[in-house]
Amino acid sequence: MKVPQINLQSTVNVQGKYVTQIIHFVGGVKRTYHGIETASIKQGQFTKMKLKDGSMLVVNDVNVLCIEVFPED
Repeated sequence: MKVPQINLQSTVNVQGKYVTQIIHFVGGVKRTYHGIETASIKQGQFTKMKLKDGSMLVVNDVNVLCIEVFPED
């Protein structure tokens, strides 16, 4: 049985259509992702988002300490 995913309405989309995010993970690792399509962000235990190049990013929220968001032109 497929469980429907609830869209928690990410407020990142107020930054614009595309953003850059710096994600700070547990253990001091941080990664920068460019070209994230804000309308595609689906929040949950595993947050999913599409990038301009067509790839998809899936992040386990348990491992995230902080996310910095920067608008792109």
